[in-house]
Amino acid sequence: MIDKKNIILEFMKDKEYTPMKAKEIAIILGVPKREYSEFTNILKELEESYKIVKNKKNRYRIIGENFQEGIYRKNQKGFGFVKIEGKEEEIYIAKENSLRALNGDRVLVEVIEEKNKIKNAEGIIKKIIKHEKETLVGTFQKNENFGFVVPDDKALGTDIFISKNNFGKARNGHKVLVQITKYPEKGKNAEGKIIEVLGEPNQAGVDMLSLIKEYNLPSTFPEQVVEEAKKYGTKIDEKDIKNRIDCREDAIFTIDGEDAKDLDDAIRVIKLENGNYRLDVHIADVSYYVREGSLLDKEAQIRGTSIYMLGRVIPMLPRELSNGICSLNAGEDRFTLSCSMEIDSNGKTISSEIYKGIIKVRERMNYHDVQKILDKSDEKVLKRYEKYIKDFELMEELAQILKKRRLEQGYLNLDIPESKIELDQNGRSINVGKYETSFSNEIIEQFMLSANEAVAEKFYWLEAPFIYRVHEDPDLDKIKDLNKFLYNFGLKIKIVNDKVYPTEVSKILDEIKGKEEERVISTLILRTLKLAKYEAENKGHFGIASKYYCHFTSPIRRYPDLFIHRIISKYLEDNYVVDDKFIEEYKEKAEQRAALSSEREKIATKVERDSEDLKKAEYMQDKIGEEYEGIVSSVTQFGIFVELENTIEGLIRFENLGDEYFIYDEERKRLIGERTNKTYKIGDKVKIKVISANKALRQIDFEIK
Repeated sequence: MIDKKNIILEFMKDKEYTPMKAKEIAIILGVPKREYSEFTNILKELEESYKIVKNKKNRYRIIGENFQEGIYRKNQKGFGFVKIEGKEEEIYIAKENSLRALNGDRVLVEVIEEKNKIKNAEGIIKKIIKHEKETLVGTFQKNENFGFVVPDDKALGTDIFISKNNFGKARNGHKVLVQITKYPEKGKNAEGKIIEVLGEPNQAGVDMLSLIKEYNLPSTFPEQVVEEAKKYGTKIDEKDIKNRIDCREDAIFTIDGEDAKDLDDAIRVIKLENGNYRLDVHIADVSYYVREGSLLDKEAQIRGTSIYMLGRVIPMLPRELSNGICSLNAGEDRFTLSCSMEIDSNGKTISSEIYKGIIKVRERMNYHDVQKILDKSDEKVLKRYEKYIKDFELMEELAQILKKRRLEQGYLNLDIPESKIELDQNGRSINVGKYETSFSNEIIEQFMLSANEAVAEKFYWLEAPFIYRVHEDPDLDKIKDLNKFLYNFGLKIKIVNDKVYPTEVSKILDEIKGKEEERVISTLILRTLKLAKYEAENKGHFGIASKYYCHFTSPIRRYPDLFIHRIISKYLEDNYVVDDKFIEEYKEKAEQRAALSSEREKIATKVERDSEDLKKAEYMQDKIGEEYEGIVSSVTQFGIFVELENTIEGLIRFENLGDEYFIYDEERKRLIGERTNKTYKIGDKVKIKVISANKALRQIDFEIK
């Protein structure tokens, strides 16, 4: 069968070949009549696997480089873009060339015009390979004999027609989950049936439940998975202690947020006689409990990561493990996979050792209390932790050294504050502001970076199957575009021999530190950089300025960490002499798991961002008419985005910019008034008035004052 397919493909690749019908191809290739049926089946298989394509006249041709497979992202105005895996630039799709594809669909696109300096490549969607959504969340609008569901995803491109016998128990205005029974075609809407009523839009918890259903998140664990977790109980198996290094007498601490329940990292720092530091990073040995191929493992793979929505967590592992036997709770014996490092006074790691351990955390600390100890600002806290003050001061000392070294190497210290959103007991947002961090947060960050680097470097040189955290060098064209903007501030990122070095970007961040434009420039730099992802091949991490980097420190909430724990454990158990069969098997698994984990991470990021945007819009609903000062954070073809001091961002559309027409200057990312030459550019301070806040659309609108 494979040989026959190759014969057909090679025939069509010939330069002299012109598109032919099936019978014509069969005659030239000498296909016997008795095999013609099999021949047409092969053509069909080649077509279904997107190797060949059939035109309207039923003539076949090979699919060349001008045909590509990708994900369609639809704009609310009808046009869209196709993202091709592994490529930065997207293919523009005009509304009339979209084949009524829906937002998120996997499609086959034919490129009809190549990219140039002015615009993206343009294409026509030739085939919808797979619809992304089989179900979606929306608001039910009921008429007497039929109804519609208006999707929360406004870019989807269609309302869903609901016949009367498919209403279920839904009432007008309800948030519902609808199953699509017929996709849109020939000018007709999609059709569907309501399979779940989520509740009234303003009912407590319905907004977060809607997001869970929209992204089809596994919000509960199958009973069998929970039972498997419960079997491990709440105490460690003492039979395995003899196979571990006993660290229970060491002064080991966890430092986390006050609300954290899944504690997967603990630390200890001591000063050695030679003046160097010993940093011990103890990580929960989750792989001891979540075994390869188990129900727990399969469920963890599906989830890929824990998702932290506002007021709700969707964990990767059942709480019996994540908050129980795996969590490094104070005063409890816990199994760990640990990394001990000797670090000199310049912050260089001299040596490292990875081992299986058993620990007993002395104190469960939080960031606020540790900072109070370092600042000597709270007598009550100082009194309580009096005997450990020196331990925390030593941690601060080492973290300062590590950070200084990283900054010298080009570590990108992007100081972009996160949002802190406070909810009342009904889950309604009552305050939005900046999430305040202190150097106590930095202690944990610096120590975890060191452990991740040490582990990645060791296993890179072992040529072990592994998953790395990869952040590739930025695209040079994007850096050049950024430089056009930075020119306004007298700044420029140097490009040396067609390469951008982290140190050059770091210099810019250092230069803007503390200035008014810091937030805006930092955000633009972040947008210019590529996204970090998981890969089975080590390609370094640009943002951390590190040659070797992985995620080792959070196996309770990230699958790649759990996966590499298994590999590390295997190497430890076999004294680093691992057979070729294991290596080959796990190299293949590493590629699969890395790709899947990257996809799940993207979804988690979207959900977390959507939950924030939703709650920000909710918070601003009773602020209509109020005035604020903000900074222009983005300039687009349809208006400007303004960010307020409390991290809330809103859009000022052209019609709300005053009584004149504005021209969009794409190169300099600014708007210019046609009559007055008034300009709006990124970084400008402006005064705005809130004119609307739509929770369902996750959208806030301002007007200029």
